[in-house]
Amino acid sequence: MEKGSLIEFRLQGQRRLAVVDRPEGKKDWIVIDQNGHPHKLRPQRVEYTIKEGPYQPEDIPAFLEKVEPYLESANLELAWELLVEDGKAITPEDLASLLFSEQSPHLCYAAHSLLSEDKIYFKKKGDVYEPRPVSQVQEIKHQQEVEEQRKQEKDAFIDNVNRRLQGEEIVWTPSDRSRLEILEQYALYPEQPARNALDILNELGQPTNPEQVVTLLIELGWWSKHENLFLRRSSYPTHFSQKALSVAQAYLNSPPADPDQNRLDLTHLKVYTIDDESTLEIDDGLSVEKINTDQYRIWIHIADPTRLVSPGDELDLEARRRSTTLYLPTGMISMFPNELATGPMSLVQGKICPALSFGVVLDDTGAVLDYCIHASLIKPTYRLTYEDVDEMLQLDLAAEPEIAVLASAAKKRQQWRSEQGSISILMPESSIKVTPEDEIIIKLLDNSLSRQLVAEMMILAGEVGGRYCQDHHLPVPFRSQPQPELPSEQELIILPPGPVRYCALRRCMPRSEISINPGRHASLGLNSYIQVTSPIRRYTDLLAHFQLKAYLRGDPLPFSEEKMQEILFSVIDSVKEASSVERQTNRYWSLEFLRRQPEGIWQVIVLRWLREDENLALVMLEDLGLELPHRFERNVSLGDRLELQVVRVDPHRDEIRFRELTQANV
Repeated sequence: MEKGSLIEFRLQGQRRLAVVDRPEGKKDWIVIDQNGHPHKLRPQRVEYTIKEGPYQPEDIPAFLEKVEPYLESANLELAWELLVEDGKAITPEDLASLLFSEQSPHLCYAAHSLLSEDKIYFKKKGDVYEPRPVSQVQEIKHQQEVEEQRKQEKDAFIDNVNRRLQGEEIVWTPSDRSRLEILEQYALYPEQPARNALDILNELGQPTNPEQVVTLLIELGWWSKHENLFLRRSSYPTHFSQKALSVAQAYLNSPPADPDQNRLDLTHLKVYTIDDESTLEIDDGLSVEKINTDQYRIWIHIADPTRLVSPGDELDLEARRRSTTLYLPTGMISMFPNELATGPMSLVQGKICPALSFGVVLDDTGAVLDYCIHASLIKPTYRLTYEDVDEMLQLDLAAEPEIAVLASAAKKRQQWRSEQGSISILMPESSIKVTPEDEIIIKLLDNSLSRQLVAEMMILAGEVGGRYCQDHHLPVPFRSQPQPELPSEQELIILPPGPVRYCALRRCMPRSEISINPGRHASLGLNSYIQVTSPIRRYTDLLAHFQLKAYLRGDPLPFSEEKMQEILFSVIDSVKEASSVERQTNRYWSLEFLRRQPEGIWQVIVLRWLREDENLALVMLEDLGLELPHRFERNVSLGDRLELQVVRVDPHRDEIRFRELTQANV
């Protein structure tokens, strides 16, 4: 190094020019940059030395000004194209000669600047630069294009988000959507945060708290205000595969051949279907056939989706994945495509429909005297609501004597099951519906005669179905329930009758079980039982239909014991998950209903203690049938009735707080 030399060195990674001033000790030199600032460095740090001179620090700006016009990257690309074929290495001076036809100091430095900043065309090797191969240059360019596109997409996303938060309507691009989906996954599963989710939030300048991310997605219109996060977190499919929809459409246009060619013709029977008015999947109907003066055969007709679905086909596998129809306050998500479930699979009034019919004769006590099971054809006569049937029973219509026969049979069945040890728990139940206008309707369901009638007939079909499958050794999903250890009469008698006593019984009831082995169902009072009455909306019922129908035809069973057990393992887990989604969604809308009525005063009954030492109890809002926790600030007793008012509720956090109304604070 010589005094007055113009050199380039790097300061914090940035290229900088300076003039050599003097030595500093044995190894270092002092150089002065264009701003007059001194820097101490060793010769090894010099990146490039400009020829000629001597120079003064004040010469640097003019020198750089002369260099600037030659710093065009296109010049470097042109040089690479000329050199790449031979693969010859060059120096900055060689490049200056090639591009500018001379090696003046400012042109050599321009060439050095192009080469040292280049990341595409040349690779430094010692003091020279080698042209990169064509394939490598193409790959680098591609990567740069990708990075540039990513940057543009990121900038556009940030801009779209900010504009949307300011109230503008935005059409999200595919790139925007992929980023929003990443945020969506983070909001749903914060315990497994994706690094890029946190990066996106930081780029947006948004908080990384998962609850605030939920709020952000709602503000962006990506999620609705009442997005069902429970459903989104589940594995339950919300849409049918295109293949399943195509099969459904093909069956609507041209149904396959009926595997049951010898169906029993029961179209002469009067058939009643009894459901809620909103029910779309009509899967059961009832008939009465007079055998003699004193005896009737009751027919329980069940919709027959196996007329259209075969074991292992696309519709069957889709239904198996779902395991059940999902009933949410905002609407139904069917186990089968809606067009099939509410169309040819249902028992439609006035149309000839395939069915699986259970004919049962009862004795005077309500026990099964005789029964038969047939693949059949029926023609539903009346589509009735529970309210219609209650009115018909009250009026004792002479034109419809079958309704009275069914009610009498149901009463006998209830008495008979009670004698067999059945356990009735009559807790209030409610139905929660959300209208398209976002109105929440909570309706307390009456335990009316019509509902008892239908329930008993469905249980009856399950009993004879279970008995038939047990007698013929058919592997089907039997349902059983272990015998509970109930409170003693002395323990129950001290509890207030009604909901409090039933609540105590309910706590003792073990979960029902599903197995290919028959067993006693304690609460129903039956020694063998299968659910067989809802094959359109419960997959275990469909499995029973597949097995029963094949056996009745004399065909090989579609599912062996091993295969049936394997299917049940997966289906049971899916059913539990679906039940959890239904329960959590109902809870959310219950709290949202209460949130919208801050002035509402609710009469409640104290059902049971959750933590008696902390005065934390489970109470039931009697008008709504909702059970919620409340911590009392005074001593209360089970069965006490009092008034509560909501003081705070957050449906998203599943939180609610009440205050008790007394004469002092009314």
